[in-house]
Amino acid sequence: MGSIRKIDMGSRVVARQTDVNASADALFAIVSDPRRHGELDGSGTVKDTVKGPERLEQGARFSVGMKQYGVPYRITSTVTDFRDDHGSKVIEWQHPLGHSWRWEFEETQPGVTTVTEAFRYDTAKSPKALELFKVPQQNAKGISSTLEQLALKYS
Repeated sequence: MGSIRKIDMGSRVVARQTDVNASADALFAIVSDPRRHGELDGSGTVKDTVKGPERLEQGARFSVGMKQYGVPYRITSTVTDFRDDHGSKVIEWQHPLGHSWRWEFEETQPGVTTVTEAFRYDTAKSPKALELFKVPQQNAKGISSTLEQLALKYS
């Protein structure tokens, strides 16, 4: 459990995957509660100042305090995909600049879930600027760290 795999989800999508010793329900509960995003974040940019619903759903808006390069700021995102089906769950939210974060949970056996996290910037307003500032590479490291922490938490 816990090895991080690079996943090809198409052009301008950074995706990583791992297996976690927890149910899809338990993991989805963490990600669908924006107040818990700070405990997941492996990038060190997400802070605990969250405004929004306790549980996200399709169309929900939430804002999170962030800090990057020493500069604090706040981002308000909108949930663009939300599926809470038995055994397979998805949540995705879009940033105001058009890129999105996506989580997929598939329980492959009782108590073991394949977790995929993706940063999708093909929909960003300025994908070339994100590439110029090496955001995809930074996010690849953050996603890997997030998934490693998650797998370790349930090992």
